[in-house]
Amino acid sequence: DNRQSQAVLCGFSCVLNPKRRENHLLGRTKLSMSESKIIPMSEVQKHNSKKDCWVVIHGKVYDMTEFAPEHPGGSHIIYTFSGKDGTRIFDTIHTPDIFDKYTDVAPCVGTLDPKDVKETVVEEKKEGEKPPLDYLLNAFEFEQVAKSCLSAPAYAYISSGSDDEVTLRENHSAFGRIWLKPRVMVNVRDINMETTILGYKCAFPVMIAPTALAKLAHPDGEKCYCQGAGNQGIIQVVPTLGSLTVEEITAVRKPGQIHFMQLYVNTDRKKTEKLIRRAEKCGCKALFVTVDAPQMGRREKDMRMKYVPQATNQEDDGQVGNRGGGTANYLSSFIDPSLAWSDIPSLKETTNMDIVIKGIQCAEDAVLAFKHGAKGIVVSNHGGRQLDFSRSAIETLPEVMEALKKVGAENKMEVFIDGGIRRGTDIFKAIALGAKGVLVGRPVIYGAAGYGTAGVTKVLQLLKDEFRTAMMLCGTTRVDEIDSSMVSIKSLHHHYVASPNPDMMNYGYEPFAKL
Repeated sequence: DNRQSQAVLCGFSCVLNPKRRENHLLGRTKLSMSESKIIPMSEVQKHNSKKDCWVVIHGKVYDMTEFAPEHPGGSHIIYTFSGKDGTRIFDTIHTPDIFDKYTDVAPCVGTLDPKDVKETVVEEKKEGEKPPLDYLLNAFEFEQVAKSCLSAPAYAYISSGSDDEVTLRENHSAFGRIWLKPRVMVNVRDINMETTILGYKCAFPVMIAPTALAKLAHPDGEKCYCQGAGNQGIIQVVPTLGSLTVEEITAVRKPGQIHFMQLYVNTDRKKTEKLIRRAEKCGCKALFVTVDAPQMGRREKDMRMKYVPQATNQEDDGQVGNRGGGTANYLSSFIDPSLAWSDIPSLKETTNMDIVIKGIQCAEDAVLAFKHGAKGIVVSNHGGRQLDFSRSAIETLPEVMEALKKVGAENKMEVFIDGGIRRGTDIFKAIALGAKGVLVGRPVIYGAAGYGTAGVTKVLQLLKDEFRTAMMLCGTTRVDEIDSSMVSIKSLHHHYVASPNPDMMNYGYEPFAKL
């Protein structure tokens, strides 16, 4: 009936909580009544403080006063648009129908007077000459195209690393210190790149990493990643901080397509449990728990580009606007910094999904993950976005595998890596050193930025073709034939870091005056 169809709009949380379902239905009735009230912009502008905050979204006026302090992206971004139209920034992150799904987020107090409605100006992108998709030959070229398609703040958020970005660059550079040892005179007529990841078939050992805010790259958001993964027969890991919900993402998957779910543990564990239940409802098979982000790294490009001056009416509490936030910090304010190994048993009790610990950066923690019952780990430094000068995942991988072997866990817990994978040979090297598979993030984002789903599909196809070539030229016909005898890592641990030019230190330095 109509009441059931309305409840569906509220999402799975309404099914779990009948009281919330009732409130939702009452909210829809109130919303319909309030929408008929016409409000001039002059009235909206009066409600421009933390204690009385109205924001216009797509011609509707919402009272955000109670919701702003609880906003997962931080209250500052809402207060910035108090008494104003926030449609433009809203559309870069959320889907237009989010208020229809969750009417208890913020009450609609009316419709903006049509005379005051201005056409939403989408932030201009630096559109350049975009080559035909078939012209692009490798993952690096997709980033060059993306630069011409993305807005400056979007590119800053996606591309940024922490501090001086030494680890960001090292993530890929480290692969260049591993050399291949090809075998010849092997029959490589038939190549099989298929593998299994946590028991699920995957066309080749690559997964799409859980990256936030896909709508910054393309209007279809994470749907591009889902469809690209489906086209190539691989697994997508759905992000907690996606532009779209897990329900919206998995709704466009192909029959039989597999999804995993990434989890940031919320300080409110009930909210964490609700997200887990939604992921289970959507058929996600594993839970990738991110453990390397108790505090977001200082991503200075993002921090600088995302600075929005505080309006005068928001400084009535004597606080100065925080320039150092950036998109990352807006989004991560809910993450629980107290997460510890002692929390893993309760997570395992909460779900039947396999638990994978994402963010392992040393052998000791890999062993602890095994001892706490994890089915897998992701060796990762968060794409160089957390602690600068942390080692690359590919450098950490050999010591992780050696440690797991010593405790008898080598074949009992699957190991994956992410960070810096740009070539099929990178995938080959990771598999040779013991990884079951790799996760790819930025190349997929850049593919979507330039060409949508077709771009994602093409990026994955290029990596697949390069991986096949590497297998053939190294004399392997199956993924399980790739081993450490096919690589030389003598130079892997030799770091030749091109230190950033210390201009700021030099300019700020004043020598002691002569005595």
